Amino acid sequence: MGYGPVAWQTAGAVTAVAEDAFAGASNPAKLTAAGNELDLSLTLLNPNRNIKRTGATGPAAVYNFSSTSDNTLFAVPEFAYARQVNERLSIGITAYANGGMNIEYRDTTGLGATNLNPAACGAAAGNFMGGCGELGFDMAQFIVAPTLAWQFAPGQSVGISPLLAVQMFKVYGLQTFAPSSRYPSHVSNNGWDYAFGAGVRIGWFGEFDHGVSLGAAYSSKIYMQDFDKYKGLLVDGSFDIPANYSVGIALNLSPHWKLAFDVQGIEFNDVRALSNGILPSLIDPVANPLGSKTGSGFGWQRNQTNYKLGMIYNASARLTLRGGYTYGKRANDNNLDAASFGVLAINPIRAASVGFSWKTRAGSRLHMSYARMDGANYAGPSAIFAGARESARPYVNAINIAWSRQL
Repeated sequence: MGYGPVAWQTAGAVTAVAEDAFAGASNPAKLTAAGNELDLSLTLLNPNRNIKRTGATGPAAVYNFSSTSDNTLFAVPEFAYARQVNERLSIGITAYANGGMNIEYRDTTGLGATNLNPAACGAAAGNFMGGCGELGFDMAQFIVAPTLAWQFAPGQSVGISPLLAVQMFKVYGLQTFAPSSRYPSHVSNNGWDYAFGAGVRIGWFGEFDHGVSLGAAYSSKIYMQDFDKYKGLLVDGSFDIPANYSVGIALNLSPHWKLAFDVQGIEFNDVRALSNGILPSLIDPVANPLGSKTGSGFGWQRNQTNYKLGMIYNASARLTLRGGYTYGKRANDNNLDAASFGVLAINPIRAASVGFSWKTRAGSRLHMSYARMDGANYAGPSAIFAGARESARPYVNAINIAWSRQL
């Protein structure tokens, strides 16, 4: 979707729209149009995920069951600050997060001694992936983006934001895969681990005659430290944040209406933890052990292109209405090399949002929006149980509430 109240209301179509201080999270060059502003934002995420397996036969038939994730409400805070130093120079800071997509599946076969790693699990019942106990993972990413923007000509700006990131990660219930790992004790159930990293985002923003604005931004890959506690699970022990880029146009159709359109690319294929297929460590754990450069990943083998359309209607001097829609083809296929891990990490392929901003008599602005993100039904053959089929039905409801004030 995006970051900040305007992005949440327009489904992320903000590369060429400068209506809040969150430039560091989309296009740093827009900061020159923000003036002096403070934005505080809180997003409530309500993810709904259900996974199901059918078609397993013989002793594996006990693994034909479904489970619904218990993690259904998360709060994600954000803030942004912009200060205009002089007519050409603006500085600011943006802090935002990626999270709320955590999963926790508690259902099991219900039968003792059915797990696939009795050395680690004893006589426990098997969970959906053949491990024991609850099955899930929790990944949170926090990014701070100090921002500098320079207006080098009237209506033309460039900007830069160093991206300083910290990740929190834990996994549980994946004991099945420990025997296929180069570090069997660093695969699952080791509690929280932390990693730090850095990257950079650059951008250009131009305002032209006839109410036309253009923008372009590029964010490098954020290179992260290794997770020591899970170096036997993740490819090469790390989880870099993929590079992405966007171009956008905004058109003032009338004094009241504005249309915004973005094209965004995300380079999933350049992050091995995401792009490596599932099969390498399962087929040949000696040559491709889990945790190695050639080990199993999530199977997101394609980069993703997202198309974002936003509409803005200035209903009055105090009320602005917004809406948006975004679509991007799924980064993974529904084949044997992707499905089993793919059902655990579903990437939304479309989203729609509506919202408004209201200017109070005291001069502040209040924002609220609702968004629905949909991963669509995803299904494919199991890489763990021959002949079985695994599927997931994910969607996310989101409410964003924010407060802004010109300083």
